[in-house]
Amino acid sequence: MKREVDIWDYAGQITKATDKGILLTTKQGDKVNTMTIGWGHLGTIWFKPVFIAYVRESRYTKELLDQTGEFTVNIPLGQVDKNIIAVCGSKSGRDMDKVKELALTLEEGKTVAVPGIKELPLTLECKVIYQQAQAPEAIDKDCFDRFYTPGSRNEGDYHTAYYGEITAAYIIE
Repeated sequence: MKREVDIWDYAGQITKATDKGILLTTKQGDKVNTMTIGWGHLGTIWFKPVFIAYVRESRYTKELLDQTGEFTVNIPLGQVDKNIIAVCGSKSGRDMDKVKELALTLEEGKTVAVPGIKELPLTLECKVIYQQAQAPEAIDKDCFDRFYTPGSRNEGDYHTAYYGEITAAYIIE
């Protein structure tokens, strides 16, 4: 069962949870993939509520997201199994079925083909209305050095910002 909510009533919880890790889920055909994200913004653009998610160019999630233009954001309410956040933040959907491996419970979306995840019950359904690849030359030097250090595994692996219009928000009960 899904109980619809006003996202602004949960804005503080969404923001705080993002710092600890939330899930961004995509779906292409029968393949559902989810990954941990720690960067995101809740706001308004063009008079629409949006969640802005940042996904590195190398991620499998980006491949799926670019094909479908839809995603869900899955946010814990209360405690969450830290193993879910750890596995989804360190393993690739190219190499394993994280949903199956973690025995996650999927809940069919209302306005998108992407499911919510019951274990992280506060769900935002999003349709991409804008996306922008990072311009490396525009990144502050301190941030560049910290997140894209030349010679590191992240060198050249910049992010794309996906502005997802929030088309539904609910708690899976």
